[in-house]
Amino acid sequence: MRSRAVVVYRRTELDDLLDRHGTRGQAEFFLRTRGRTLAEVQRRHDAAAAARAAVAGGLPDGWALAEVEREDLSRFLMAPEDVAVVVGQDGLVANVAKYLDGQLVIGVDPEPGVNAGVLVRHSADEALRLLQSPESAEISALTTVEAQLDDGQRLCALNEVFVGHPSHQSARYSLQVGERCERQSSSGLIVGTGTGATGWCASIAHDRGGRRLPAPTDERLAWFVREAWPSPTTAVNLVEGMLGGAVGTGGGREGETELVVTVESDRLIVFGDGMEGDRLTASWGQEVRVGLGARQLRLVV
Repeated sequence: MRSRAVVVYRRTELDDLLDRHGTRGQAEFFLRTRGRTLAEVQRRHDAAAAARAAVAGGLPDGWALAEVEREDLSRFLMAPEDVAVVVGQDGLVANVAKYLDGQLVIGVDPEPGVNAGVLVRHSADEALRLLQSPESAEISALTTVEAQLDDGQRLCALNEVFVGHPSHQSARYSLQVGERCERQSSSGLIVGTGTGATGWCASIAHDRGGRRLPAPTDERLAWFVREAWPSPTTAVNLVEGMLGGAVGTGGGREGETELVVTVESDRLIVFGDGMEGDRLTASWGQEVRVGLGARQLRLVV
């Protein structure tokens, strides 16, 4: 079948400013009131556009091209033979991960030195070279995390899954880890992979004394309960731990394979990698099971 490069991108800040303010003059005035310049925003816009254009215009002979904006990913059908070329920040790779099923991913960094470059490791020229023979490229299989409702709905994420109240207020639920179970009231649970260990999980782990987190390819997940509140009916004993791997210390035992959250609020939401708009909703009495994802992200390194 014909190979296709699917270039994934997101709207730039300049795009959003022009939509909001209508003209470049109005956008420039808005930025100036905040101590910024239009030239800075234009530079970043141009860098992103140039990287996209370089990839789109330099594909190997016989390759097809599709371009999809981040907000349209949930409506875009990836074919098995596609290669996702993600142009942007590391977080954009995480955003596309949930829509893939074994397709290769090449991350393109349009602003070297500005982005962390953990997942977007290549220039546009390097990406085009890799597309010449993607089957021979070095691949890193990154662990994912998956949440499943008891009605069959599933959600996969590369960095982390959040379970909690839609407004991040107190969420009430029963948490089960292996044979241990307790009722809790908290501002939600985070279950993260090794890839996500540099993000949300890293800040929580730092505040709790620097708990060791998994590596991106480890088949383990770190989990944390945020701001658990002790009361006559809720406890704070199961607040962190690991899923998968060897037996260890912490609120949960390493070696357990999943968390089971039974909702005791009107509704809780489940979303991955910061994409709150693409989420699952669980009502009172429903179960949410969170564990290792069945699929890995195949990142070209």
